[in-house]
Amino acid sequence: MIRPITISLSPNTEADDIWAALSLYVQPWRWKSGEDISLLEDEFKNYLGVQYAYSFNSGRSSFLALLDALSLQKGDEVLIQAFTCNAVPNPILWSGLTPVYVDCKKDYNMSPEDLVAKITPRSRAVLLQHTFGYPADMEKIQEICKKYNLILLEDCAHALGATYKGKKVGTFGKAAFFSFSRDKVISCVYGGMVATNDNELAEKVRAYQQKAGYPPFLWIKQQVLHPWLMNLLILPTYSIFGRYLLVVAQWIHMLSKAVHKKEKRGSRPGYFPKALPNVLAILARKQLQKLERFNAHRKEMADFYARELRDTKYQILDTKYQEGSIFLRYPIRHPKAHAIIKNAWAQNLLLGDWYTTPIAPHDTDIAKMGYKWGSCHQAEELAKTTLNLPTHINITKKPADRIITFLKSF
Repeated sequence: MIRPITISLSPNTEADDIWAALSLYVQPWRWKSGEDISLLEDEFKNYLGVQYAYSFNSGRSSFLALLDALSLQKGDEVLIQAFTCNAVPNPILWSGLTPVYVDCKKDYNMSPEDLVAKITPRSRAVLLQHTFGYPADMEKIQEICKKYNLILLEDCAHALGATYKGKKVGTFGKAAFFSFSRDKVISCVYGGMVATNDNELAEKVRAYQQKAGYPPFLWIKQQVLHPWLMNLLILPTYSIFGRYLLVVAQWIHMLSKAVHKKEKRGSRPGYFPKALPNVLAILARKQLQKLERFNAHRKEMADFYARELRDTKYQILDTKYQEGSIFLRYPIRHPKAHAIIKNAWAQNLLLGDWYTTPIAPHDTDIAKMGYKWGSCHQAEELAKTTLNLPTHINITKKPADRIITFLKSF
């Protein structure tokens, strides 16, 4: 099998997305400014049911805009969960604030009990992450934030379309941010959005967006190239030379990496924060139109995995955690999770490694993220034992059967 079964590498891309990117590649006059930016923002806020939505070139930039709009003081603490990506603590650090790590529960989301234990007089805000598209315990977290006078923000990078007791996540706190990066719920290679109903906050975020400006032309070119180069050349030849072509393309800056090497050491790349360029807004709008179909498919795949793995050596989440989830990925647990991932990759099954350390990717300098080993025991245990399975639109029953066969034979 030459083309891999993959969980990332632009998994949402369909034929119309590929050809749209190819067509736009030869229309550079549409790349930076254009009407699709405001159209995307209007469509997004209408879908979510909020008053304001402002686009940025990533979830990180969106989070930076939110932190700036909150006018926090240097050294103020923002409580976030462990078992996350360095894209979460980095904007906090870049803003001169202090990330405080809260442990998670077995459902991969923030523990309300540990949240209370980590609150100090310097605590100002809580960022609640809906991991893998599983809604966090909104009621308990809201009660805690109200009791301790903390600002509640939502990290919906994994959870566009997820609901908690019938209400869309991203509408519970003071504001929320979303990600449209290459392996998220909808994808335009890089992108993000801030959503809020707060008038004052929205005005500040809008001003921040205008001041940020657009990313460099070369950076935009990398993103427009990504969908069609990945799907027409790299993935079809992956097990022969495609994987090496990907490495070379990133090395010579033909394509961008999902996480810049600077971010792994706590430094900020120059292309953050920036506004979302028009060409990526065009691609995001196409994806947003497919959202309900994408998420319905994800739920079907999650049901399939749960059914096939229910009486095996793999631990799956209890059904009580699944209500309202959109299953961006389907997480399972096994004591030898890392060995399973390694063996799967050797067979061209690129199963997910979100997250093999409390702050991913695995080569992130944990100390520079302000994390202390032993401070979040459950998150560290989950990082050792979790792997995740693809649910995206390009995973059909045949590749899913192959994944199950591999897992059962390990």
